[in-house]
Amino acid sequence: MIDKNIKNLQDMLIKSANYYGDKLALKDLKDTPIKMLTFNELLVNVLKFGNALKNLGLKERERIAIISENRVQWGLSYLTCACFNYIVVPIDAHLHPSEVINILHESQANAIICDNHWAEQLDNSDVELKNLRIKINMDLIEKKDEYLSMKQLIDKTLPESVNELPEINPDDLFELIFTSGSIGKAKGVMLSQKNLATNLMSMVRALPIYSTDRFLSILPIHHTYECTCGFLCPIYSGASVHYSRSFKYLLEDFQSEQPTIVLGVPLIFDKIFKRIWKTIKENRYKHFIVNKLIAFTNLLKKFGMNDFKSLLFKQIHEKFGGQVRVLIVGGAAPDPEVIKGFNEFGIKLIQGYGLTETSPILTLNRLENSNDYSAGQPLDCCQLKIVNPDADGIGEIWAKGDNVMLGYFNNEELTKEVIQDGWFNTGDLGYLDENNFLYIKGRKKNVIIAKNGKNVFPEEIEDLLNKSEFVLESVVYGEKDEKEGEIIAAQIVPDTEYFIKYADENKIKLDEKLLNDIISKVVKETNNHLTSYKQIKKIYIRDTEFEKTTTRKIKRYLIEKK
Repeated sequence: MIDKNIKNLQDMLIKSANYYGDKLALKDLKDTPIKMLTFNELLVNVLKFGNALKNLGLKERERIAIISENRVQWGLSYLTCACFNYIVVPIDAHLHPSEVINILHESQANAIICDNHWAEQLDNSDVELKNLRIKINMDLIEKKDEYLSMKQLIDKTLPESVNELPEINPDDLFELIFTSGSIGKAKGVMLSQKNLATNLMSMVRALPIYSTDRFLSILPIHHTYECTCGFLCPIYSGASVHYSRSFKYLLEDFQSEQPTIVLGVPLIFDKIFKRIWKTIKENRYKHFIVNKLIAFTNLLKKFGMNDFKSLLFKQIHEKFGGQVRVLIVGGAAPDPEVIKGFNEFGIKLIQGYGLTETSPILTLNRLENSNDYSAGQPLDCCQLKIVNPDADGIGEIWAKGDNVMLGYFNNEELTKEVIQDGWFNTGDLGYLDENNFLYIKGRKKNVIIAKNGKNVFPEEIEDLLNKSEFVLESVVYGEKDEKEGEIIAAQIVPDTEYFIKYADENKIKLDEKLLNDIISKVVKETNNHLTSYKQIKKIYIRDTEFEKTTTRKIKRYLIEKK
């Protein structure tokens, strides 16, 4: 019988190699020096690479930074750190070089494992990183200048014996992940192997993952959402992870790998959903039939007949490879209508909620018990409470459990501010219903206080605006006003493609007047769904998209208030 209880990530990898042996574990869809590994090969490569790092003079508890696009060697490097008692510093591969340099400095990294791109970027820097003494390149076949070849180190080193692996204290700092790289803003979250092991086991109890599952990895792996749920959970469960080439080839990768589970952020699933409906609406007859089929299959589902959706909407299922069991959306609040829409096509889309500081998952909808409008119910590894609720029950979301971080690196003051008596203040506002489903209203720091003292959640208004096909994205905020104090303002990015299509179909000129008229109409329709104190009073139309993080969240702090 398989023992699913693990003490740490070292324990996880050894058990998974024993249980799943020659089954595929990791696969790159790009050409890389180590393109594919079974579970046995993954363990052997970890034992070789770890021994090579020891031979280079890296001692236990030293810090190793990893920076590259998603690939087999990233996962191999991460698990080597876990098994050989190193502290891993995963870095966002899409940061500016100056931010990466700052993280290497702040984390006091002793070694770096990177790809060709980042080796070149670091070589172009004039900054001397005194602690950084070992540089390893994933792409090199042999040593070049000061960069060692990861492949060569593994090939030329004997594996360490499993019995000789260091003893891991699961409560020690293991992962140091920076949520920002900017000087003065760099905030390092400290996670232990116990944090991660607790969270991944709880995640799999909430959403069973099988050794037959195939994950298509499309989100940046340095992020805890992808790392814990899209990498560690499958390794723990004997599933395989297939690293997509890029968003450009996403639909092709769906076809070739036929994934059963895919993690994404709202922007990805929103775009796919809009594209599906755009194709349907282009044919009036097809539009009519699809709506009738949705209503018919919804009725059948009430009587327990669930298989008809996958048959009747087979063409849509095949766009995802035809084998998808569940899509999971996180990283930001999704549009409930998109979740409902996917589910109506027979493609199960569920949402979860969490933060880097909680390793990361706090709540998740279950396959057999989900709510399109909720972030789900708490995992069994943690507790939630709502602090200082208002008249509507909306208050600060606090969490407690073994998945809550050790604290912020070199910032005891901030740690004490957010963790009190073991409870972590998420900074989010929301409420729990009678069935313990969590509803997120927004970030506390984004809340606008209306004239009547009521809270206005910008995210709620943005969701309404973004439903329009004419709107690509939007940001709502409070703006100072001489007469009214603070009013609701919105910056809106029009969907250029849809405007062009609309103008062509209606044989009208696409000019500034048309743009302003339609966006004004969209705002008016949005205001019709809002109480007076929540209504948008000022509109700004943007020419460019908002700057985003690698998990596609808008960087609100960079938005210039008009």
